[in-house]
Amino acid sequence: MTLRIPKSGYRHLSVKHITFFFVVTLLVSCSSNKKVSEQVDNYEVVKPIVTNTSVSTDYVAEIQALQNVELRSRVKGYLDKIYIDEGKFVKQGQILFSISSQEYQEELTKAQAELNSALSDVNTSQLELKNVKILVEQNIVSATELEIAQAKLEAAQARVDEAKANQSSATLNLSYTIIKAPFDGVVNRIPYKIGSLIDEGTLLTSISNDKEMYAYFNVSEKEYLDFQKDKEQMNNKEVSLILADGQEYKYKGIIETVDGEIDKSTGNIAFRAIFNNPNMLLRHGSTGKIVISKSVNNAIMIPQKSTFEVQERTYVYVVDSDNIVKLRSITPQYRLEDMYIVSQGLEPDDQFLYEGLQLVKEGDKIIPHPMNLSALIKKGKTEIM
Repeated sequence: MTLRIPKSGYRHLSVKHITFFFVVTLLVSCSSNKKVSEQVDNYEVVKPIVTNTSVSTDYVAEIQALQNVELRSRVKGYLDKIYIDEGKFVKQGQILFSISSQEYQEELTKAQAELNSALSDVNTSQLELKNVKILVEQNIVSATELEIAQAKLEAAQARVDEAKANQSSATLNLSYTIIKAPFDGVVNRIPYKIGSLIDEGTLLTSISNDKEMYAYFNVSEKEYLDFQKDKEQMNNKEVSLILADGQEYKYKGIIETVDGEIDKSTGNIAFRAIFNNPNMLLRHGSTGKIVISKSVNNAIMIPQKSTFEVQERTYVYVVDSDNIVKLRSITPQYRLEDMYIVSQGLEPDDQFLYEGLQLVKEGDKIIPHPMNLSALIKKGKTEIM
């Protein structure tokens, strides 16, 4: 409303008249603002979906062979022969490498000769001892001579023991020039070629038993405690493996064991699952993702679009029986693609604002327009896993 005063009448107006006009103008303005503030808008409201569902959680996994052993040289020498190739499957006891053995063969021959000499000395000492005993009995020599002969025999027998040990050592060193597969498996990288000088302890290759594979993955302490609360679901729990190309591995795995302690630096604890690997597709050192599915009964589900976060807390706008908007803190337990499963803060019969969260504030009165959340999902306004 606008009050117009003729220019010719300005000088006839008193202060009292002017004050009156201003009061009338203010009252009209307040009345107009009050009508705007009392305007009530329509908003779609929904109730949570309560259903039985399942949730999946992914964990980065490191895949390791059931057995993965490094094969190192036990002796020094030149790499004489390589009987296998990288990536090939070998059987237990199959010869993989040979190292030049001439030096070790000569050491064995020498050890055998020393043993024969020591055995001969023992025979000689035994004969001497026998003769001395006869002479002592006839009082031809003193008992001291008998003691000396006995000591010579014992010394000769000690040399035999030493020679036998040297022979065993030489035999063992000679056997180390032939490297065999300790079990059935796949041969990995062979860093040295024929003719290379090999030192004691040099890595020749490694061999992996890939018939079954371990998948190690880390779980937070909180998730670990959740698993412990539901041991029935976790005992021999089947899990899936997503490979590096995003494809799901054909065979399911089973959680076998949990590490004995929580890593203080990360707050995680390691789980181990085992997978069959009949086609040898999985290889030692590869990576993937373990997927654990869990059933949730009577899950209270709401769209993520109906929530907002303030200082790491999640909220919804609940509409009470008087159609007043109330701020409500909730606790999402699981996050699906476009939905939350809520563990605290909402009841199945609570109505909350579906959209338009940025247009209202706590205490506003609205005209609720109840909608069926399941119907909205079917129409494609939101998605549920």
